[in-house]
Amino acid sequence: MKEVLRTTNPLLITRAADLLESEGIAAFPLDQHMSVLEGSIGILPRRLMVADRDHFMATAILRDNQIGHD
Repeated sequence: MKEVLRTTNPLLITRAADLLESEGIAAFPLDQHMSVLEGSIGILPRRLMVADRDHFMATAILRDNQIGHD
């Protein structure tokens, strides 16, 4: 598994996962329940992971849709 996105924005994680799923790439959000530890203030980033074989294509799809770049 490789990380394609890390953000504190839960809506961005959902949008990116939906976009990748629509392209046939399985995406797995991690750290969704970290809010229990942080007190729901949103400071700990969440990660979106894909299979190693899908990493290149997933990164390109997110970049083309202007997701995850700073």
